[in-house]
Amino acid sequence: MASELSPQEATEAEMAGVQSACRNLRKGRPALPPKRRAPDRNRRPWTRLRRTAGGLAWLTLLAPLLTGCRETWEDDYPRRPIRSVRPMDPAALSSPPVLSLRARAELQDRWRMQRLESLLPRLMRREGIDLWIVTSREYNEDPLFHSLAPTSWHSSRRRTTLIFHDARKSGPVDCLSLSRYDLGPPYQNRHDPDGQDPTGMTSAVWGELSKLIQELDPATIAVNTSATFALADGISASDFDGMIGSLPPVFQDRIVSAEALAVGWLETRTQSELLAYPDLVRIAHQVLAEGLSEQVVHPGITRTSDLVWWFRERLAELRIGTWFQPTVDIQRRPGQLAQSTAQSGAQASQALSPVIERGDLVHVDMGLDYLGLKTDIQQLCYVLEPGERTAPLGLRRGLATGNKLQDLLIAEFKVGRSGNEVLAASLNAARTAGIEASIYTHPLGLHGHGAGPTIGLWDQQDGVAGRGDALIYANTVYAIELSATVPVPEWDYHPVNFSLEEDAWFDGRKLHWLDGRQSQLHLVR
Repeated sequence: MASELSPQEATEAEMAGVQSACRNLRKGRPALPPKRRAPDRNRRPWTRLRRTAGGLAWLTLLAPLLTGCRETWEDDYPRRPIRSVRPMDPAALSSPPVLSLRARAELQDRWRMQRLESLLPRLMRREGIDLWIVTSREYNEDPLFHSLAPTSWHSSRRRTTLIFHDARKSGPVDCLSLSRYDLGPPYQNRHDPDGQDPTGMTSAVWGELSKLIQELDPATIAVNTSATFALADGISASDFDGMIGSLPPVFQDRIVSAEALAVGWLETRTQSELLAYPDLVRIAHQVLAEGLSEQVVHPGITRTSDLVWWFRERLAELRIGTWFQPTVDIQRRPGQLAQSTAQSGAQASQALSPVIERGDLVHVDMGLDYLGLKTDIQQLCYVLEPGERTAPLGLRRGLATGNKLQDLLIAEFKVGRSGNEVLAASLNAARTAGIEASIYTHPLGLHGHGAGPTIGLWDQQDGVAGRGDALIYANTVYAIELSATVPVPEWDYHPVNFSLEEDAWFDGRKLHWLDGRQSQLHLVR
């Protein structure tokens, strides 16, 4: 049934029609446009519903194709807008898009080829290195080995020595290897299987390496030695002695530390990796939202250790690893935690794993390991008291203070600044804002506590010697980890730690949250 227009609406519609007809006549067009169905206001909701249903139907039909594309293309990860992580309904969460093991390996191998072809030459030229040697033995691998070898190589095969030579000072570097087994492209294996060391296990391999080095005649020879970064200190003492002993003195004098090159290789993310990284963080956010809900947490029953192992089991179901054991702890009104712990039993394990009760502030720290990359996230959840519909205002304001501290920290990121400089500037800004702050932010990527500038440790707020002196570069990812201590009025002004951690990437000018950040507490009803 057609809807009725008011007299005023009818007059306005008539005048609009007359004006349109006059304009058409002046331009030599028909006075009236083709007849269209009159708008039916009662039909509009149904029309929108039909269109929405039709769109969903098409998406349903296209979903298998899109999933297939995800396993074939490496750059199909959409750049999502920055969003704020809010409490979600776990029942509405879709299964995170997790690739098969084969698709993961193919994707990671493509990333490795891209890094070797485009990133490594830039880093070697930035650091003035002509030849880089990374050598490993089976089960005694250099920390960089898995970032340089095919994903199917779960360990070094006997002894595997990788050599990268920047002979032309333009284009890709030459990737060579000395190994009993070929690594495949882009490596050219220079090992002689019929030589003195057919197994590749004895010290005779150093003779091969010495011969190759004399043939290439590099001006600088970099090996992974570092007193500051464990990840850049991969060569063993016996391997270093064997290599040095095989070289003529003139080449021994050319050996330098590859510390800056190794750190740059580990900390720098390519465009393809940055396109995929938001998916990793979104998976972590979804699992956290699912675990921090009444579907998993049952007040008065669930212990913190139960929640820890629920996260482990859930990630195992998704075929995703963790790089550390998740941690779950609680804060509550003064005096209640000790009482609850005493009531939980005499066993030490139970005392260290209290029952989650109503009125608790639950804190979770969890890190994923997927596609060779790591996440590191800490979020907070409040368990509602009977009759409460939201968390107390003091807790909500405490979280907002933590968000403010995040803003102050990320504003201090600048290329060329050291981690210690960023730490000092951020803490000074926090003091000016009246925030009791602790900052302990670190690089993130191929390792959870990655190589690169450390921006404070929880027990070193005056700066970190060595690692804190490293400089900040573009295209790096950080776990923005910190804590703001805020007195909560509803808890008798007891100081509460709002420990937060979210992952972000630095483009050289500013930091961007990879999948938003927590701005509201998760709630267990």
